[in-house]
Order: sequence, then C-alpha cells, then structure tokens
Amino acid sequence: MLFVTLLHHPVLNSEGETITSAVANLDIHDIARTARTYGVARFFVVTPLEDQKRLVSDIVEHWVEGPGGRRNPARREALSLVEICDDLESAQASAQGLAGSQALLFATSARDGEGRVAWSTVREHLAGGDPVMLLFGTASGLAPEVFPMCAGTLPPIMARSGYRHLPVRSAVAVALDRLVGDMPR
Repeated sequence: MLFVTLLHHPVLNSEGETITSAVANLDIHDIARTARTYGVARFFVVTPLEDQKRLVSDIVEHWVEGPGGRRNPARREALSLVEICDDLESAQASAQGLAGSQALLFATSARDGEGRVAWSTVREHLAGGDPVMLLFGTASGLAPEVFPMCAGTLPPIMARSGYRHLPVRSAVAVALDRLVGDMPR
C-alpha cells in the first residue's frame, strides 16, 4: 500500500529556517489526480494552520460532495483520496489504520546528502507488500527533523541541466512513475 504525504510543516524557507508554508490549490488538485492515477491509497496534506486546513477542506468538499464532483466524477474520485492532518504523526496513524501496519517513511529531497536509498529498494518494499509513505516538502523542502524518522531518502530527481527546482506536484508525478509506473497490477 502506497501513501503520499505533502508536508507544509516542518519545511524550510529559502534561508534554511523551519517554517509552515501555505497550501497551494493546484498542488491539491494535481497531486490527488496523480495519486489516483498511480493507485495511491491516501494523499495526506499536513498543516497545523486552521485557515489552511479550512482551505483544503473547502477544495475537497467542492469536488467530492459539491457541484464540482457532480460535474466531474473523475475529479471527485481523485480528491476523495485527500486527508487533512495536523502533523506527520497523525498521517502515520491514519496510514497504519488503513494498512494494518506502520508504513515505512521515505523522504524526498532535491539536495545531495546521506541516507540515500535506490528507487529499486522502495519498489522492492512495495512489491513485498510493505506499506510505504513518501514524504514531499513544500517551500524549500523538508526540515532536518523529518529525515531521522525515515527509512531513507530517495535520490534527487535530476535532469541533464542540473537544475533541481521542480514544482512539488511535478516531483510527485515523477517519483510515482519511477516507483510504480511499470509495476504489474
């Protein structure tokens, strides 16, 4: 079972300080649609801010229970994967309830660093039936305190240009394709 978690806290700003970032409407739509395409069990949006949780809730409600979902059933199906959580621990508990066991956490980062695991290692966990949760950070990426909680960090998504600043919704799409895009159903 595969889970995607979009962390808005704790993440870094461009100066390297730990912050809480704002939710972006397009991230919710696009990541939910990508998650549904690749068979993700749940898409967790993590923010401790009440106004940001209301924003996500309003978006989801419009597309799942409201007029948006009636006009666009495919969007309803995708947005129904979204679960809003106050913190990473709440997302982990929810995933454990769904999977029956604790999910292995794997961080993503555009930075070089220690503790890298190969994409094939995560694919092996998934193929073996282990629940896996991928962690994506907003703003300038995950804060340092997130990494020790993880079984490893996936390698940066790189192109020949050397530029490493993908929008998070694009990074999620590339990561999911690398992990499950070619896996048999």
